[in-house]
Amino acid sequence: MFFLTEEPVTTADKIFFKLREDIVEGGITAGSKLSETELSTKYAVSRAVIREAINRLTASHLVERKANVGARVVSLTAEGLVSLYQVRESLEGMAARLSAQNMTDHEIADLQSLLNHYRAGVQSDHQYYQQAGDVDFHYRIILGSKNKHLIAMLADGIYHLVRMYRVQLGMSGPRVTTAFDEHKHIVQAICNRDGELAEILMRRHILYSKSSIEKKLTGVST
Repeated sequence: MFFLTEEPVTTADKIFFKLREDIVEGGITAGSKLSETELSTKYAVSRAVIREAINRLTASHLVERKANVGARVVSLTAEGLVSLYQVRESLEGMAARLSAQNMTDHEIADLQSLLNHYRAGVQSDHQYYQQAGDVDFHYRIILGSKNKHLIAMLADGIYHLVRMYRVQLGMSGPRVTTAFDEHKHIVQAICNRDGELAEILMRRHILYSKSSIEKKLTGVST
């Protein structure tokens, strides 16, 4: 299995992970300008460390640089959502199909246990917050594909930008229960080794999620 370890090794790693978390969870506002001086003071590190973190965040699609503006956190827009989720639908659909073929029985059982862990929160208060990495349903399926190129494009590429939309706009209200049910059906298809169905269900799930988030972005009642 391909494991993507993200244990911080250096101070630069720690600051990168912290900044990424703050951006994804909205602690640093979408669209806001990033000042090396202000951030170096806030996190008590040198501007060089902040500069390196910003460069890595740019590579992760969470920060963009514009002439005469500098570095800014990406904005959450309907246009950006559609573009991102078109790619996500295709790649994660493929990941689900490959997971049905390549995940071990033990890995599938762990995936089912992960959903069971979140069941109480979904049923009691309609909360379905998943932290990044191995405790995230989608991340598990990405790794379960066992395809290193697909893992790189998703987990090392757009994963955290997708999480930014999911965390800030997609984890509350009635959509929580339906999303959880969709996850259960995807796991069942993977358990049955039905790759075609797993891909169809994953693509449909992502389309539904996109529609829900897009309504929030455009101010349309869900």
